[in-house]
Amino acid sequence: MSVPSKGESFAKLIEYLRKAQEEAATLAHLARANDDRPMALGWLTVSELMKKQIYQITQMAMKGVH
Repeated sequence: MSVPSKGESFAKLIEYLRKAQEEAATLAHLARANDDRPMALGWLTVSELMKKQIYQITQMAMKGVH
């Protein structure tokens, strides 16, 4: 059994967060298609917050992997 590296762990985390961000955006789109504006705005907000988290984690990864 191999020990995961920092880089691999950051890459997995970012990949999972990007997938979650995409799904939140999809849920926003689907809510909007059903004329549920409050829910659409809520999911869009979640999607945008996840983008910010991904950016911050990417910045941490670049500092921590070097």
